[in-house]
Amino acid sequence: MHISQLLKNKKFVHDLILIGGLLILALIALILFQSKEGGDYVLVRINGEECGKYLLSQDGTYTLNGGTNVLVIEDGKAYMSYASCPDQICVKEGKISRGGQVITCLPNKLTVTVYSSDSDVDVVIR
Repeated sequence: MHISQLLKNKKFVHDLILIGGLLILALIALILFQSKEGGDYVLVRINGEECGKYLLSQDGTYTLNGGTNVLVIEDGKAYMSYASCPDQICVKEGKISRGGQVITCLPNKLTVTVYSSDSDVDVVIR
């Protein structure tokens, strides 16, 4: 079959339009999702006062609260690698990366909260 014959077939033309539309939608979605990456960050508070803001897209190790805690950010996730407190709950909390998640170190009065540019989460349930 020649292309001119295929173009006369209405079903073929409709299929081409559908495929083209889906490709355009996929491209738009890809662009929108890529533009939101890198907007996520953690906010560190000590005694309720903001003392640091770190992007999840930038790996790093941060000594907090005069050395009582060490925050690590790797591969878009944050976790507490060290705490001077006896219970170590904040260290055991693990890695956080979604908007609304929190690591809390009560003895050292420190919180690390994830904020996301695309988060509309009110509560995180585990």
